[in-house]
Amino acid sequence: MRATGFLNEKQLVRDYYDALTAGPSADPSESLARYCAPDLIWRGYHPVGLLTGPDAVANGFWKPLHGAMTALRRRTDLFFAGRNHNAKDGAVWVASMGHLMGLFDAPLWGIRPTGKIAMLRYGAFHKVENGKIAEEAMFFDLPHLMTQAGQNPFPPQTGAHVVQPGPVTHDGLLYQDAPRQEGAATLAAINAMVGDLGEWKLGLPLVDELRRTWHEDMIWWGPAGIGASYTIPRYAEQHSAPFRASFTNRSRTGHICRMAEGHYGGFFGWPNFTAEHLGGFMGMPATRGPVEFRVIDFYRRRGDKLAENWVFIDLLHVWNSQGVDILARSTAIG
Repeated sequence: MRATGFLNEKQLVRDYYDALTAGPSADPSESLARYCAPDLIWRGYHPVGLLTGPDAVANGFWKPLHGAMTALRRRTDLFFAGRNHNAKDGAVWVASMGHLMGLFDAPLWGIRPTGKIAMLRYGAFHKVENGKIAEEAMFFDLPHLMTQAGQNPFPPQTGAHVVQPGPVTHDGLLYQDAPRQEGAATLAAINAMVGDLGEWKLGLPLVDELRRTWHEDMIWWGPAGIGASYTIPRYAEQHSAPFRASFTNRSRTGHICRMAEGHYGGFFGWPNFTAEHLGGFMGMPATRGPVEFRVIDFYRRRGDKLAENWVFIDLLHVWNSQGVDILARSTAIG
């Protein structure tokens, strides 16, 4: 069968990852300059945000992280590539997900160190052009790290707080290219789900709507502050229904990149959508004007429906944009 032909782009990103976590000798500035374009666009989680150029990314993210996390290593659970469904030029993107693991030995953006092992959950998309990484979106679940450090910034979440694993099938590292038709089937499943989710107006009971595109035993690995849910009924109860009840006037969904390979796919936006908060979500009061959601999603397809979903939502940006600095408020205590 014909392969998708992304081996060069995949190897570039793998080499980039290895260079950034090469032990005490790792030099983020050198690694970024070597593997990234001079005008790199880097989109990150609050408080880092949007950065331009390798030096800004090295100084704004990687050097603080290396300074806080001794013996930093990357544990990758998903790795795949594809052509961007949302770009006319069909640009190639490489996506991955996992944890950045280290010994939390020094403060990071006000979060107190523990001296113990810590797992910073991440999801990333990399646009590869002319042998360099031209754009990167890297979301890291900072509230999850805060919770590990005993600084949980949110009220009790509706789902479960766990260190999230990779796929049940343990086959998420697509270092070799997968058949084209498998990626096409995954993208079709994701597009069908996005079509349903973007409307919120199908007129069906929520669980019946979800059953159109999800398996009954779905697993939704949500961000810290919301948590993980298992099965359609519990996902509806523990996240989807409370979320829909708390927001109105949702915009249509828009993504910078949406792509798939094999049984895996995903997307990200900046933002993905906006909505107006009526109050109550995550214990927060109603907010002024539209709330902006920056999200990275990864999916595993089984058959013709979706089985697992790993979700990164920049919740610190969500509330900071509404005048609530969760990070400052939480790290100031103690």
